[in-house]
Amino acid sequence: MTDEDIRIGVFVCHCGTNIGGVLDVPSLAEYAKTLPNVTYSADNLYTCSEVGLTEIKENIKEHELNRVIVASCSPRTHEPLFRAICQEAGLNPYLFEMVNIRDQDSWVHMKEPEKGTIKAKDLIRMSVHKAALLEPLERIKVSITPSAIVIGGGIAGMTAALNLGNQGFEVSLIEKEKELGGLLRSLNKVYPSNEDASKLLETLDLIESHEKIKVYKSSVIEKVDGFIGNYKISVKQNDKTIEIDAGVIIIATGAIPLTPDGLYGYNKKNIISQLDLEKLLKADQISSNNITMILCVGCRNEVRKYCSNICCMTAMKNAMLIKEKNPNAHITILFQDIQASGTVYEKYYRKAREMSILFIKYLPEKPPIIKKGVVKVYSDSLNQEIEIPQDLVVLSTPLIANEDSDKLAKMLKVPLEENNFFLEAHVKLRPVDFATDGIFMCGSAHWPADIAESTSQANAAASRASRILWKDTLEVEGSTAEVIEELCIGCEACIKICPYKAITKDEITDTAIVNKVVCKGCGLCGASCPKKAIIIHHFTGDQIRAEIFAYGGGV
Repeated sequence: MTDEDIRIGVFVCHCGTNIGGVLDVPSLAEYAKTLPNVTYSADNLYTCSEVGLTEIKENIKEHELNRVIVASCSPRTHEPLFRAICQEAGLNPYLFEMVNIRDQDSWVHMKEPEKGTIKAKDLIRMSVHKAALLEPLERIKVSITPSAIVIGGGIAGMTAALNLGNQGFEVSLIEKEKELGGLLRSLNKVYPSNEDASKLLETLDLIESHEKIKVYKSSVIEKVDGFIGNYKISVKQNDKTIEIDAGVIIIATGAIPLTPDGLYGYNKKNIISQLDLEKLLKADQISSNNITMILCVGCRNEVRKYCSNICCMTAMKNAMLIKEKNPNAHITILFQDIQASGTVYEKYYRKAREMSILFIKYLPEKPPIIKKGVVKVYSDSLNQEIEIPQDLVVLSTPLIANEDSDKLAKMLKVPLEENNFFLEAHVKLRPVDFATDGIFMCGSAHWPADIAESTSQANAAASRASRILWKDTLEVEGSTAEVIEELCIGCEACIKICPYKAITKDEITDTAIVNKVVCKGCGLCGASCPKKAIIIHHFTGDQIRAEIFAYGGGV
């Protein structure tokens, strides 16, 4: 295609006052008209609105545009929308380019509007030069196996499996223990309803009798192959290995309570954990009158800096259950901070205080000291050390990641955060997704979560997974890497650096091969290749150099 054939349309968005309140948007649209190959340019109040999208479609047809640029907000949130509009107008979606003049410009330079406007011109000019070299790409179609694998048989895993099973999908529920239920089996009652945990275990009957759900107990994952729509998992159950095919995978492996060995004299006759207390309450074996609960044992320190999210509410629940049975019991909760988010939990906290449960804040640098018959603690509000009579001390410990999380993460090629919980793709935009397509998470595998959070996340994960399973085929990203076989020397640098494990080596040709279904086009392989044998489509060397030249040359 010659320069005469390239017809670029530029649409500059005010984004309300996000961009228009800082940058001179009309002047940007006028400036774009002076750039090479730009046939049409205009500014819009909200380009992503119905009016703005209609204008893009109409001008593609009216001015025979074969390249479209939108200068607005983040491609992460809006690029799929604009690509779809271009496709509706008959334009290949990869002939679209987006310039982020909000996050990378107006939000950064709010106090420098003139310099911000100059920078926006630079960004638009660079994009125009790149757009002239864009090529149409085709998205890759993948067939879908309409079944799911749920790893973990706790409340989150059971909820996700039941959700998908009720939609008519085949589900394989894999649990490493002998029974389903996870930590729920160890609980007495659940907050804030204070209903028996055993009632929630009634889900077991629904799971095990469900015609669409197959349960594998005492089973562990040995190997994972494949990609979105076509996963193959090897499961070891007792002494036999079972192969399971599925289109999606949901991780619901949960977490485990930290056993406070070596902390506050745990395991002495009158020093127990909250999990121990749950068992005693379940058996109605609490006779103590002076009970002290210590929160944040084993967390919010240098080893584990995080708050476990559920400990405060669990302590309040058990304290109130004891008070209901024995109104004369004296219960003190020693805390660093109280985690009672939302109106429901705040009301629960107030109820605990109304029941004469005493709350005392302690300082991390001055932790409680357990002596015979008393707990000594420095009260910051009273500015003195006080002694609390006790005949039972209960330690609240955090939920910690499963020991096998790292092994499972490596098999699934998904990331963990610093505490070994599974890491989501984006905390706001994709909270139950992984960056690896087709794999989802829910419950305490992701972060310590209570029953309500776990079931909510499980339904969200099942919903996200079903979007894939309802389709016969799925289109995946066309902007991927490609190896030029003649240049590849088989050094494996790209294989080692690929975060998605999308590159393997052909043992016959001794060259790298890219699985385009798994590849995300991140460009790490291309940047690391010593022979420049890898092309990243939509971000080719020529396209990037054109942007650099446009910036440096100011043309």
